[in-house]
Amino acid sequence: MSIVSPINIGDLTLEELRAELEAMAERPFRAAQVFEGLYREGLSDFAAFTTLPKPLRKKLAARFTIGRLALEARLESRDGTAKLVFRLRDGDCVETVLIPSGQRTTACLSTQAGCKFGCAFCASGLRGFRRNLAPSEITGQALHVARTAGAGVTNYVFMGMGEPLDNFDNLARAVRIMNAPEGMGIAARRLTVSTAGLVPGIERLKELDLQVNLSVSLHAATDRLRSRLMPINRKYPLAALIGACEDYLRAGGRMITLEYILIKGTNDGPGDAEGLAGIARRLRAKVNLIAYSPVPGLPFETPSDGDVARFRRRLEERKVRVTVRLSKGRDIFAACGQLAGRLGDEDRPDGARG
Repeated sequence: MSIVSPINIGDLTLEELRAELEAMAERPFRAAQVFEGLYREGLSDFAAFTTLPKPLRKKLAARFTIGRLALEARLESRDGTAKLVFRLRDGDCVETVLIPSGQRTTACLSTQAGCKFGCAFCASGLRGFRRNLAPSEITGQALHVARTAGAGVTNYVFMGMGEPLDNFDNLARAVRIMNAPEGMGIAARRLTVSTAGLVPGIERLKELDLQVNLSVSLHAATDRLRSRLMPINRKYPLAALIGACEDYLRAGGRMITLEYILIKGTNDGPGDAEGLAGIARRLRAKVNLIAYSPVPGLPFETPSDGDVARFRRRLEERKVRVTVRLSKGRDIFAACGQLAGRLGDEDRPDGARG
């Protein structure tokens, strides 16, 4: 006799939960009550769902589990950034970053344990790819920071460990749960999906029919350099990537942001700025300029403030909207490209507070 493992109820969208309840001969409107208990009240025991009849609570407990992420550590940077290390059910770890900036607080969420795309300047793929995160493991990060961030989280970006569009089905479920009024109730304009350039994923994102923001990690304006820095470019070169972005815009997608990590002596010259400006103008995109944050063992250098200012000026002279994004959390390895999903003594930077 086979044993059926309980379903993690946090992996179901509202529509999927309604279908499950109907199959249990329950009224589908109960799904909204379950969602409110899970995502508004943060309940972790079906016995505490007092808006539901006791027989239904027992049936839910017999069929489903409520999984919650275990917080392994919290490191706080001198600049106010916080890195949260979560232990997954299989013992692996992923990282989430809380980034305060004026009136905004952004939560940077992971979608995979490790990464298979191996960008040359990034720590996330150094230990290889382990697995996709389940929807409940993605939303679990958001739930934790929403409950614990004192000032409240204003924006959520899927820019942590992994390539979000490589885990599309689970990402889509997580986005729907976070966006549902009965769920976390987060407006689509406050959600940003990042990609290293996975063209089929961009095409599928159009079908999600939610106006989430799209952020493309570009980091080079020629195929030769981008293929060296980002191996994904060998399969989906710039022409294919730019074409997919244009299709996304034509389908009614929101404005695209181009993320560009500036690496000293690598992609910070006048020709790089000219090429980036051409792509940005073609896509009517804004550029987020980010100074490279060092990763132990990688041979890249951080540009000076003057280097960043000159590159920004070249873009602005070419009528490109530019934001210089400060690389916060470097002292706790929480800046862009530094997340590795591990926490040993060798990973705890000097001055970090656990």
